[in-house]
Amino acid sequence: MIRARILPVLTIVAAIIAIWYAAAVLLNAPFERDQARRAGSDIAFSQILTNTMAQERPVLPAPHQVAAEIWDTTVNKKITSKRSLVYHGWITLSATLLGFVMGTVLGILLAVGIVHSRVLDKSLMPWIITSQTIPILAIAPMIIVVLNSVGVTGLVPKALISTYLSFFPVAVGMVKGLRSPEAMHLDLMKTYNSSRSDVFWKLRWPSSVPFLFASMKVAIAISLVGAIVGELPTGAVAGLGARLLAGSYYGQTVQIWSALIAAAAMAAVLVTIVGMTGAWLNRRMGIREAAQ
Repeated sequence: MIRARILPVLTIVAAIIAIWYAAAVLLNAPFERDQARRAGSDIAFSQILTNTMAQERPVLPAPHQVAAEIWDTTVNKKITSKRSLVYHGWITLSATLLGFVMGTVLGILLAVGIVHSRVLDKSLMPWIITSQTIPILAIAPMIIVVLNSVGVTGLVPKALISTYLSFFPVAVGMVKGLRSPEAMHLDLMKTYNSSRSDVFWKLRWPSSVPFLFASMKVAIAISLVGAIVGELPTGAVAGLGARLLAGSYYGQTVQIWSALIAAAAMAAVLVTIVGMTGAWLNRRMGIREAAQ
């Protein structure tokens, strides 16, 4: 069973790495040919292949170069060092988690209001959907500038950008979840003379849990994107966004790709944790996996 799950994943990973190596040779080869032409000599394909795998500033770094950079900046550097990827990852992670928590709470509150108020359903839901049509790269600098003008700096502005992105999937998912109980079950609660509070806590809320955690998996990933985007317009000196900026300023493509891979790995771990928590809670509540 485990082999059947792992083998397809490993096959895809192997294919991606093979394509990556081929692309690295293709994109880095023009530089090697240009250098040989300037030196007035010919260069064999085998030499091109070797050189493209070890360029200092390649157009596209090879996978082993990125792996070596990640190893050097995580294992060989102290976690308090400004050159440590762990240090920068923690800066981004802290903003991600704060924004995710605030976005989840905001999304749940909005969903509860929408489900229980026809006025909010008709007036608020269209604005929630419209808010996500604004490019985050356009609104992020505005948020940073406004908050800086009132003395709010550091973690909070980045967390608010993450909140802006992460509340939407939670709100939409929870609206669907809170409305998922069948009419028969709602009518049964009415026959018991249940209050709106009883209907919410004993029927609507338990029914919405699978939808909540499915939405939270999307929200935690997009919250990380928001935290990284929030670091870009500030000229940040710490965080994965700062690593991307520094790499682009100085042409350090290996550093850029190592930060990207670290962000992807962090997102995968966060989504897995949320998913495992949701699966555990569903089992505790007696909810079947098929309901997710």
